[in-house]
Amino acid sequence: MNVDTIKGYGDTPLQAKPFRPSNKWAILFLAAFSGFITSLDSSIVNIGLPTIAQTFHVGVSGEIEWIIIGYLVIIASVLLTFGRIADLIGRKPILVSGLTIFVIGSALCGMAPSLLLLIAARLFQGIGAALIFSVNIALITSTFTHRERGLALGLNAVVVSLGISVGPTIGGLITQYLTWRWIFYVNVPVVLIVLPATFLLYREQYARQGLRGRFDPWGAVLLGVGFALVTLGLSFGEEWGWTSISLISSLVVGFGLLICSFFVEQHVKHPVLDIKLLKNRVFVFANISFILCMMALFTPGFIMPFYFEQLRGLSVVETGLLLTPLPLTFAVAAPLSGMLADRFGSRWISPIGLGIACIGLYLLSLLNVHSSLFDIIWRLAFTGVGQGLFQSPNTRTIMGEAPIAEQGEASGLLATGRVMGQSIGVALIGTFFAIFGGSAAGVILSLHQHLSAARLSIVQNQFVVGYHAALLICTLLAAVGIFTALARGKGVTEHQ
Repeated sequence: MNVDTIKGYGDTPLQAKPFRPSNKWAILFLAAFSGFITSLDSSIVNIGLPTIAQTFHVGVSGEIEWIIIGYLVIIASVLLTFGRIADLIGRKPILVSGLTIFVIGSALCGMAPSLLLLIAARLFQGIGAALIFSVNIALITSTFTHRERGLALGLNAVVVSLGISVGPTIGGLITQYLTWRWIFYVNVPVVLIVLPATFLLYREQYARQGLRGRFDPWGAVLLGVGFALVTLGLSFGEEWGWTSISLISSLVVGFGLLICSFFVEQHVKHPVLDIKLLKNRVFVFANISFILCMMALFTPGFIMPFYFEQLRGLSVVETGLLLTPLPLTFAVAAPLSGMLADRFGSRWISPIGLGIACIGLYLLSLLNVHSSLFDIIWRLAFTGVGQGLFQSPNTRTIMGEAPIAEQGEASGLLATGRVMGQSIGVALIGTFFAIFGGSAAGVILSLHQHLSAARLSIVQNQFVVGYHAALLICTLLAAVGIFTALARGKGVTEHQ
């Protein structure tokens, strides 16, 4: 990576500047904490929805769900486009724009006088989050050499994962002791620290010589609307009904547009998504493994709160604390696996990590109403180790397969896979949880406090059946991910 000129797929020369060791850790800090605030915001809001619904005198379903779903739909629809723009104009303006829009959107969400304006502000905030996510990984991979990249990506994964993990706990504390509006206001001081630091500390590592390429509006529209419709359909699948006209139309049109975009991008000189990346076996299979990982391993954060609060009767704060073993062990394993990948390559570490996580998910599926806290904690911790071992090496492989001129594009595709995996996973697992009676049993357990012992036992058993089904589906998804991780082959950055 210390060469003077590096060529991309289109043989467009890239002027490489030397790495600055004194500055690279500051850039990692900027990338990690930018990712932290956006991932935190994707999880912190959920726990405040009942209070928000009460404030605006609406139910906890219907339009209130757009606070969550609208945010995800916006992010999924524009990530690839912003990643491509970052490759054209540089990552610093994208990051600065993202942080600016995100902090304004956060303030507007907190001040919103009506639900409609809150949703609008949330959509605006989602644009800022998408800008940040589109360059988060690319900032790191363009700053660190391949011999240090695994460690850097591991540290970044820790911080971003902590944002997702601590969100419910922080949201619960804020909602309980302040107001739900501080769920959004809490972003403001953090961004106001990161934003000026970005201006002072981050400089582009390379610049294109001459023509930077052109933007592909048709590809952007097809990909954006396609991803938006697919995410929308999956998010509302359970509420609309999996055989409803609305859902089928959304998915058919969405996937149809994505298929059309594939053919359009093949005939465009400067596509939003370079089809050559999708012809790279290692790149594609590593991305598929990542999506399957997100589908399987995002779910414990979704399903376990129901287990703790509805089945075990624990408080929101206790639930948040009991969920921490997974992110804590992830925080230990991710940098370690990154360092191992830098030294030995990612070829075998990724599937081994996902295999451990798969076993952990199966062990979690065996929990019941009588399981001890120790049983719960060590199983979550074991799962976190597996996720940490998988994620850093796999991300290193994905970014290592993309030319330096398309790091933004690859970063955007990776982030899109994260959002799509999370959306599909929650929709799928939520459906199985409901089909096997877990959802209905949970409502009974949370609303009816004076059940007879016999009735209580029946309802608890029904909840456990739904919970087992949901976690077994997660286990199956992780198992498929092991296969795709093994099938990808050796990447260009792998040690021979």
